[in-house]
Amino acid sequence: MGTATGTGTGRAARDDRPLPRPRFAFPGQTWREIAHLLANLPLDIAGFVYVSIWLYAGVFLSVTVIGLPLLALGLLGARQFGKLERARARALLDVRIDEPSPIRHRPHGGFFPWLWTSLKDPVGWRTVLYSVIRLPWGILTFTVTFVSLFVAWPVLPWTARGLTAVDRALVRGLLSPSDELERRIAELETDRGVVVDTAAADLRRIERDLHDGAQARLVNLAMGLGLAKEKLLEDPEAAARMVGEAHGEVKIALQELRDLARGIHPAILTDRGLGPALSALSARCTVPVNVSVELEERPAAAIEGIAYFTVSELLQNISKHSGARRASVDVWRTGDRLLLQVEDDGRGGADLSGGTGLAGLAERLGAVDGLFVLDSPAGGPTSVTAELPWRARTAD
Repeated sequence: MGTATGTGTGRAARDDRPLPRPRFAFPGQTWREIAHLLANLPLDIAGFVYVSIWLYAGVFLSVTVIGLPLLALGLLGARQFGKLERARARALLDVRIDEPSPIRHRPHGGFFPWLWTSLKDPVGWRTVLYSVIRLPWGILTFTVTFVSLFVAWPVLPWTARGLTAVDRALVRGLLSPSDELERRIAELETDRGVVVDTAAADLRRIERDLHDGAQARLVNLAMGLGLAKEKLLEDPEAAARMVGEAHGEVKIALQELRDLARGIHPAILTDRGLGPALSALSARCTVPVNVSVELEERPAAAIEGIAYFTVSELLQNISKHSGARRASVDVWRTGDRLLLQVEDDGRGGADLSGGTGLAGLAERLGAVDGLFVLDSPAGGPTSVTAELPWRARTAD
């Protein structure tokens, strides 16, 4: 069974599954709707009283130094009431509503920027409006439902469904995130964190490789040349041997630096594009790899680099973990998406929590509006499909 990861995955969304039809024998959903309608009155009274006292006190005291901060704190409290109502709708009405993004205060902005940001919070004000208009509706729904339990129970399922349809509309209309833009902002904030963490990890890897590899070798080279210089007059033959050894160290250090540079961004990718770069990459894989790249033009450099390193990590996983005899890499463009598919005939059983780096790879693709799909049943074969947004290459 495949595993899909991409932008928007893992985030809460509305559940648009059809509700069960009302019946004379009350199903569980009908009882939950009745419970919701009966709970409307006490919760709506509490919300209305809270808003009335807070708003009256805040407006009355706005001429003093505590009025505006009181309004700001009250809006934060209204947000919590909205959170309670969304939870109640999820539990009793089967309505899935995204949680609004938290208020984004400027770091180290001080009191007045915090106050202004809190006072213009649209989520808090819409929750206030929700609490005000709900009181008469809560009285109506409680009365109708309570009376129907005794005198009109045969039609109560249909009555409850009609009344809760209004409740669902109110929750969706007033307690949802502001709009699609706010949800998109929340996604981008999460993706930005992934990008920052990835960049920090790459920098640490480069620093470690330089410190433990080329730098240590160059230090040994400098010490060896220093000793050779001291022995140059005393023992020319020993000095010559030491210079020869140092020459070998230089070659090894240069090769390590080339490998490190290739890991940052291979020159062949910059000069010749994705097809030749992936062919060169597959030649270093321990499993025979068939590469097919069907692109009429080159994508943007950033997309090209992500595609290259995605295939690189997948081929490394094949070499280390798959036990495969052959593999294939296919790259093509469909509309505004760049698609990669890497397959192997190995033992299968890969998953995003298996410690093979696939979870991190999926997060990196998600951070750039990509999609990662893994299909790896036990016994194989394994197929990984990755999508990236297509962006045309601009002139240098």
